[in-house]
Amino acid sequence: MKFAVIVFPGSNCDVDMYHAIKDELGEEVEYVWHTADSLDAFDAILLPGGFSYGDYLRSGAIARFSNVMKAIQQAAEEGKPILGVCNGFQILLEAGLLPGAMRRNNSLKFICRPVTLRVENNETMFTSLYEQGEVITIPIAHGEGNYYCDEETLQKLMDNRQIIFRYHDENPNGSLDNIAGIMNEKGNVLGMMPHPERAVDALLGSADGLKLFQSIVKYWRVKHVVTS
Repeated sequence: MKFAVIVFPGSNCDVDMYHAIKDELGEEVEYVWHTADSLDAFDAILLPGGFSYGDYLRSGAIARFSNVMKAIQQAAEEGKPILGVCNGFQILLEAGLLPGAMRRNNSLKFICRPVTLRVENNETMFTSLYEQGEVITIPIAHGEGNYYCDEETLQKLMDNRQIIFRYHDENPNGSLDNIAGIMNEKGNVLGMMPHPERAVDALLGSADGLKLFQSIVKYWRVKHVVTS
């Protein structure tokens, strides 16, 4: 399986994502600059954290106009797995690939520490190797992670089981309904504020994030066998 790690000006978690895929997952991965106009060579797309374009205007507001976003939109329509972490999640929201918006943390402070999450839906291409309701430890590092949407959208997210992760022991940023990660209706685009790529080895304090990437590979292999 071949992964693309999209690099925007100001990305700073791209190396962590690359390491998680190459060294921990053992799959093929390449950096792809934001000027790229095709992602046809890749099986999954990863949008890493950071401060794309310095977070000017709003986090992700400028990156959503990058040339590569057209290719990401096409990949989403084709059903390829797309994961946006932290700033990557913010970009997916700004691009309309996921519903809702991101606000400043209710503390108005940048927060960087491990948090516990509850797996709300393990019947997805991103979470099939977790147990339903499993509590995992994943670090966060953000100043604008306070997810918000209107009541109608929230109800739709709940009805369709699109809320994939919720904060468990505490809500660190004021996010609506303790939401830490959501996916699109089609089930192939996941955005989450916590960083699974920083939790892929016990030496980092947790390896709980590795199963997310392993779930993607499992999905791809099963699909590849079925279609070949």
